[in-house]
Amino acid sequence: MRATLRWAHSDLRTHRGEALFLVLATAGIVVSLLLATALFGYATNPWQRVFTQAHGAHVWLHTGSSADTGKLSDLDGVESVAGPYPTASTTLASRGTRASVELRGTPERPTVGRPLLTSGHWLDPAKPDGVVLETRLARALLAAPGDTVTLPGTDRTLTVLGIADSAEPRYRPGERPGLVWAPPSAVRDPGGQVIGLRLTDPDDTDYAVQRAVTVLGAGAVSEVSTWKQGRAEAQGDTRLLGQVLGLFGLGALVAAGLAVHGAIGTRIRGHLRDISVLKAIGFTPGQVVRVFLLQHLAYALLGAVAAAAVIQGLGSRIPGRLGDAVGVWQGLPGNTVALVVVPVGAVLFIGATTGLAAWRAGRVPPVPVPRPAAPLGGRLSGVARRALGLRLPPALVLGWHRAFTRRLRSLATVARLALPLLLIVVAMSAWTTIERFDGRPDQIGLPTALTVHADSGLSDRDARALLERDPQVAAAYPGVEVAALVPGQTATIALRGLGTRAEPYPYALAEGRPAQGRDEAVAGQGLLDLLDVRVGDWVRMTVGDQPQILHIVGRSIEPENAGRVISTSLDTLRENDPGLGPTRYELRLDPGAEPDRVADRLATAGHGRLDVHAVPNPADGLSPLRGVVVGLIAVLALIGLIELLTAIGGTVREGERDLLALKAIGLSPRQITAITVTSTACTALAAVVIGTALGTPLAHWLIDAQGRSSGIGAGIAQGPPAALLLLFGVAAVAGAAALAAVPASRAARRRLADTLSAVA
Repeated sequence: MRATLRWAHSDLRTHRGEALFLVLATAGIVVSLLLATALFGYATNPWQRVFTQAHGAHVWLHTGSSADTGKLSDLDGVESVAGPYPTASTTLASRGTRASVELRGTPERPTVGRPLLTSGHWLDPAKPDGVVLETRLARALLAAPGDTVTLPGTDRTLTVLGIADSAEPRYRPGERPGLVWAPPSAVRDPGGQVIGLRLTDPDDTDYAVQRAVTVLGAGAVSEVSTWKQGRAEAQGDTRLLGQVLGLFGLGALVAAGLAVHGAIGTRIRGHLRDISVLKAIGFTPGQVVRVFLLQHLAYALLGAVAAAAVIQGLGSRIPGRLGDAVGVWQGLPGNTVALVVVPVGAVLFIGATTGLAAWRAGRVPPVPVPRPAAPLGGRLSGVARRALGLRLPPALVLGWHRAFTRRLRSLATVARLALPLLLIVVAMSAWTTIERFDGRPDQIGLPTALTVHADSGLSDRDARALLERDPQVAAAYPGVEVAALVPGQTATIALRGLGTRAEPYPYALAEGRPAQGRDEAVAGQGLLDLLDVRVGDWVRMTVGDQPQILHIVGRSIEPENAGRVISTSLDTLRENDPGLGPTRYELRLDPGAEPDRVADRLATAGHGRLDVHAVPNPADGLSPLRGVVVGLIAVLALIGLIELLTAIGGTVREGERDLLALKAIGLSPRQITAITVTSTACTALAAVVIGTALGTPLAHWLIDAQGRSSGIGAGIAQGPPAALLLLFGVAAVAGAAALAAVPASRAARRRLADTLSAVA
């Protein structure tokens, strides 16, 4: 045991930097995997907790006021119902902020879909104008219990009594109204009613919706929302962050395992004589294997334990969503298990790759086998000899030759180094895609910056004149959005009429062509998947009791409503309903215009008749991903550095037996150093070329696959600029050459006696 420890200690002193990098890389990998686990738990648990405690409804149906919803409680599979409650659509204003809301008349606190109060108290019959706001809506209005909110255009005010969480789809500015629970007397002009259904089997949600719509009649149902939509919206970008961290964490783990395997293999080749001596003095093959295995397991274990300790102790202090996710995850029942299983799994994987490489050390014979010392020139390929004949610099030719002399070993080295570089290219592509969302929103389905809702008393002509009067408004596109039932009546989608045939709306198309003729439309990926249709198909939907048949001629990139959107011109919708008028305006601003300032000017110019919202950008929810990408690149760079140091060490050791021959043919120490530097640079260059060539299309495929699964659709991926990739490649190759210069220079200046002992 003492001899084993002395050998391990000696090896550690010789390879301190490599050991440190391995510990740091393992720590970074385990941190990434633990954060991914936390984000997955955080994405699902808060909504699931609210749904369970609220005894949530699996289906919410918005119907007309005259619909006979009492028949729904008798349907098979319906366990209980909530409501029906009268509803009215209106706008609330508070502290200079407006929000579209749904007033829901609730005579008593429901047992199904029960709001969970987070502050304040429930409705009080003694306060007929008291209301309870959904959490996200209250945050948007900057409202708290005791505050007063107003209804613009009227002299009415409402008092906020409480703030509550709900498992229903939450408020999204300009897209989904916020939920306000109010006494029935506060809902003075109900425009419809809503009823919630709790099912005995949640998996039968689509069938239950279909039966409910059949019983009530398609014309009676204006909107359907299900528990699946609420869960998907609650998970949102948090689940995407978890997927990114998990993917890169697993990729980095594989790269680290391969790097450790290569490091041990190279070290064994460089210490064949020492290993033989160990066996000659009594070490068994198992003891030799254990020396390498336990040593690298100790490094991995140290990094894994440090990562787990950091996440457990400081994870909740990370600013932003990551810290919130870790804080919630630490309170979940499975936290302790995951905190142990993830680091142990990473250590075992590294141990498996270590054991595979260390097994070769156990097969080294106890009698050293002298290595052949054939002159380097005798092994030159025909290409190398012709290159020397052309009087190319010998250092360049021999360096290239040394890098690829042993094809299998050289390919393995290049592959191990290319893997972290490939993942870095993927991470850079993710960063560039986020920058595209921020800098070029028009290319990812957000050509407009502001959405304006005008009061019903303001005519279309006056509203457009008021909007276009602003000097920084480039165009104002009139539009309307209604909820439509899909064929089969199992879900609702957003049907939009934006722009006119004379002034078409500038959709970002990923496939097909713009909608120009009658009954032509473009659709998001989420809608195509929901209806199982493709570009070129005709689809039929129902708006109230009116059918609408549209021809899908293009696929648009739709970042809203999970892509379940079909869009046509306002003229097309008016042909089916001549009385239909615009209810919203999408504003395209001049380049460089600040949406906040334009919104303030329009709100002031409208004298309370305009409700202006900024168009939500998915990049706003992806801001934590920037820090994640930087951290992942750092971890992958550490792994690449480990592999690079291994390759340099192997190249230097393998060049020792050629040193005498090179000096004999008249090469100077500087030229001999240049051979090793050139060999290392050629290896790095090959890895960069492979990593870039494979990483760029892989990044496009991964990002577009995520876009398809989220409903936005393929076509959002943006690769890094060519200049950035070139700079990345030059930096990698130059860094590899710089790292190889010092050990190569030392080896080239070794004494001849040392060289003779090395090759003996």
